[in-house]
Amino acid sequence: MAVFRDFNFKLLVVEQLMYRRELLTPQFRIADRMRERGVTDVQGWTFDNDLAFTVLEESRAYFAELEIPDDLLAKVEELCVDGGLEVYQECAPVWDGEDDLFDVRSLDDLDLLPNLRRVEGVEACAIMSVPDAVELLAARGIVAD
Repeated sequence: MAVFRDFNFKLLVVEQLMYRRELLTPQFRIADRMRERGVTDVQGWTFDNDLAFTVLEESRAYFAELEIPDDLLAKVEELCVDGGLEVYQECAPVWDGEDDLFDVRSLDDLDLLPNLRRVEGVEACAIMSVPDAVELLAARGIVAD
C-alpha cells in the first residue's frame, strides 16, 4: 500500500476517490463517528471544545490510517485544490478556509499517482503552499490551472 508523506496531499486524493468518484468506500462521515460518542451537534461540540480550527482527532486518525490501493491511485487523473472540499468539512467541520490548516507543503506524493494529468485550482487557491508548484507539475506533464 502507498504511504503518503503529506497528509494534506492525501486529502486531495481522498476527495477525488471517496467523495467525487465514490470509488473509495465507505465514505467517512464525522457526524456518524461523533454520534457513536453521543455527540449530535458536531459544530457546536467543536466550538465548545475549542477545536474550531483544527482537524478533529477522529478524522485525522481515520484518514492517516486509510489505505488506498495502488489500483485506485492509478485511477486518479485529476485533483482539485479548493478550500471548499468535502473532505475538509469531514476533518474540520467549522473550518473557514482562512488559515493554512490544509495547505499542501510537498509534491513528493506525486509519484503515487502515475496517471495524474491535471490539478485544478493551483493558481487560484492558496492551499498549494509549494514554491513553484505550477512549474513542478508542468515538468511532470501535469496541467495546473
